[in-house]
Amino acid sequence: MDQTNTTRSILIVMTGVIVAGSSLTAIHTLSADSTNRSHINDNISPARQQQPVIQNAAISPSNEGNGRRGDGGISSDISVSGNVSADSNIGVSGEVEEFVMQQQQQLQEQQQAVPISAACGQVVSGVVNLTSNLNCSSGDGLIVGGPNTVINMNGFSITGSGQDSSKVGIMVPNVDNVVVNGPGSISNFQAGVLLTGATGFTINSAILSNNQIGTFMTGAENAQVQQNIIQGNSIGVASHSSTGSAIDSNLMNGNLLAGITFVNTQQSNVGMNNVVGSQNGVFLDGQSLQNTISANNVLENIIDLNNANGLPTNINANQYVDNSCETSNPSGLCIGK
Repeated sequence: MDQTNTTRSILIVMTGVIVAGSSLTAIHTLSADSTNRSHINDNISPARQQQPVIQNAAISPSNEGNGRRGDGGISSDISVSGNVSADSNIGVSGEVEEFVMQQQQQLQEQQQAVPISAACGQVVSGVVNLTSNLNCSSGDGLIVGGPNTVINMNGFSITGSGQDSSKVGIMVPNVDNVVVNGPGSISNFQAGVLLTGATGFTINSAILSNNQIGTFMTGAENAQVQQNIIQGNSIGVASHSSTGSAIDSNLMNGNLLAGITFVNTQQSNVGMNNVVGSQNGVFLDGQSLQNTISANNVLENIIDLNNANGLPTNINANQYVDNSCETSNPSGLCIGK
């Protein structure tokens, strides 16, 4: 993909992991691409813009389906019988004919769609199906360029050149309602997934490993990180200046600094996760308010639950309910502790 329209403009500062009774603060700076996507779909007719743009990693869209022939026609015959009032202003035969023509056009467009191979650094939208691994040795993975994009990983991987590369596996810049469906893996990037100003993002059933940050959301609303394996990152999930997130039912293991870190994050839920083997299992800073941490297994971390280095929970109105853990700061956040 031609990268000449790409400029660097996103600067994200992540502050906030305080460890083991000392003032250890991890500051993460993440730069990523903000891409000019004004050329997307320039050659698509208005009729085709009504249909999802299918973009694939080296695959052809399926021609299978009901009610279509190989030539793009409709195999069934439509007839209208019965009495139609002469006073009616509705042209029944005309409407049926128009409907048939629309269906034929849609089927022909689906059959004639040209497959597009998704490459590292490519701007994608619509439905994206990976059919091979993407090894991005010198750049970003995929950049989402339109709302309602669905990326189906289909068991394949997106791999970068390392945690210190300043590159991102899947970038979602100010684009809403994006879904990433596993199974599949995203590894060896500075951020496996980066959300900036996005609303309604979901990632599920994926493996996020060996990144600086597995999933990093800043200025995001209503993001969902569910049923993923998040391991071997510096931070598993980081949320900065975001609201309404749901981080549920993930397996988090061996994320060095923290499994989950909230900085200036409000009204979010962390529930039913297993968080093991980090310096902080779950860390919330003093500006993170009205969050609920419930029914998690947070074990074998230096500090399992850390509310702003011991800030009383009535100060920032965070709730810790039914969490199985051994250590907390302040004390009393674990079941039976």
